[in-house]
Amino acid sequence: MKKSLLLIGAMTIVLSCKNEATKEDVVTYGSSITQKELKDHLYVYASDEFEGRDTGKPGQKKAVEYLKKEYETLGIPSVIEGNYFQNVPLNIVKTPEVTISVNGKAFSYFDDFISLTAAATETFSASEIVYAGYGIDDEKHSDYTDLDVKGKIVVVKTGEPKDKAGNNVISGDKKASKWSNGRQALSSKRNAAKDKGAKAVFFMDDALFQRYSNFYKKREENGGSNRLSLPKKKDADAQIYHFLINEKMGNALVKNIAKSEKTATVTTKVDLSYKSIMKPMASENVAAIIKGSEKPEEYIIISSHLDHVGTNAKGEIFNGADDDGSGTVSMLEIAEAFKTAADKGHGPKRSIIFLHVTGEEKGLLGSRYYTDYDPLVPLANTVANLNIDMVGRIDPKRKGDRNYIYLIGADKLSTELHDISEAMNKEFMNIELDYTYNDENDPNRFYYRSDHYNFAKNNVPIIFYFNGTHDDYHKHTDTPDKINYDLLENRSRLVFHTAWELANREKRIVVDKAAK
Repeated sequence: MKKSLLLIGAMTIVLSCKNEATKEDVVTYGSSITQKELKDHLYVYASDEFEGRDTGKPGQKKAVEYLKKEYETLGIPSVIEGNYFQNVPLNIVKTPEVTISVNGKAFSYFDDFISLTAAATETFSASEIVYAGYGIDDEKHSDYTDLDVKGKIVVVKTGEPKDKAGNNVISGDKKASKWSNGRQALSSKRNAAKDKGAKAVFFMDDALFQRYSNFYKKREENGGSNRLSLPKKKDADAQIYHFLINEKMGNALVKNIAKSEKTATVTTKVDLSYKSIMKPMASENVAAIIKGSEKPEEYIIISSHLDHVGTNAKGEIFNGADDDGSGTVSMLEIAEAFKTAADKGHGPKRSIIFLHVTGEEKGLLGSRYYTDYDPLVPLANTVANLNIDMVGRIDPKRKGDRNYIYLIGADKLSTELHDISEAMNKEFMNIELDYTYNDENDPNRFYYRSDHYNFAKNNVPIIFYFNGTHDDYHKHTDTPDKINYDLLENRSRLVFHTAWELANREKRIVVDKAAK
């Protein structure tokens, strides 16, 4: 009896070893990712037939059908049983109907203020407001000290405080921080007021208002806004009312606002009526899965965005070959490599999800819907997200070896993920890993500008693979003939080898840093 059990045990060990992929096996699977197949996919996916893949438009529908067909052909099943599409409900946000009066004096949309958010229809009044100066809440300076703004209207102004030497207090030098850097200032000051519980925020920046207002007004004359948003989540995601105003309206709210430095509660009567104008639009994420053989309830998610920006008024098609056709076809080839391995008895120990998200160009909407509204698998069980966005070109600003890739975010949440990424590159690919845009002070803020960020903010370790921008970025000249297919092949193989290690290592990577 014991002898039979020992024999069976020995046979089990031998079979287990036999089924374990060797390095040569892994290299072979990675080598199935080829320039030719990448090119064949991309010349279809970034063709005029797909009309620029604008979110919710016919071209985007053709794109998701193409992806579905490819996964069906590969024999890789959908995450949602019987359906590769995760429906993403969106709203087309039109210019709202807003009336605002201050101490009985009416102000005009476009002439004095514009709305920057898609908020709920509501009418409300206030007999006093809170003036929060620059509206900054930073460890080096906070305008919210001793201010109670919960449920109130907050008024802030452009700029940031300076020291006696004329340096900005936040940065310590003449360089503008996020609190006074154009669009960053809009979101930073809005978020600070929202985090403090404000109901509405009026941001006075006369120069920025003129620029935005002229643009919004011209857009309205040409048919209005087609901005997209996700539906509001109940309670937890209450939207702040956010207005950009001119100095005239600012002075009506707070006397001599441009020179006023002292924060205070001010007796000012405000009457506000806001009517939201929205039209529903349907879009889709595409999700396929190769189930893990040993740890099927742990997941590696490889992602790219399937959309681009469509066409312009001249009828020019923005093919988006690099953005993000390159990431999309890279994923298809990576999926095929994993499926080939699985068919040879070398399926991943952890599950691999191939997630193509919609609406990235509209504000990371598809990935935010996945992470914040309807994750198809628990985020707590998601080991890592490898996000591929623009990996087929060369950044003209970069000097040195053309065989490079920018890596962003690998060390933000998990030291181990960064180390694995470096090791896999050294063992298999020897691509130059460039961390230029991983810098916390990168003014481009690329870490926050692609779909990985929605995973990172939920404490899922990420790597963002990126070639940098180029002269064809967001232009109709971003076409398949300009892709460097040898680089696309190398970069795709790097993602494959990194994903392979994450999926097959004994222990899942450790999150040892906090999300920012």
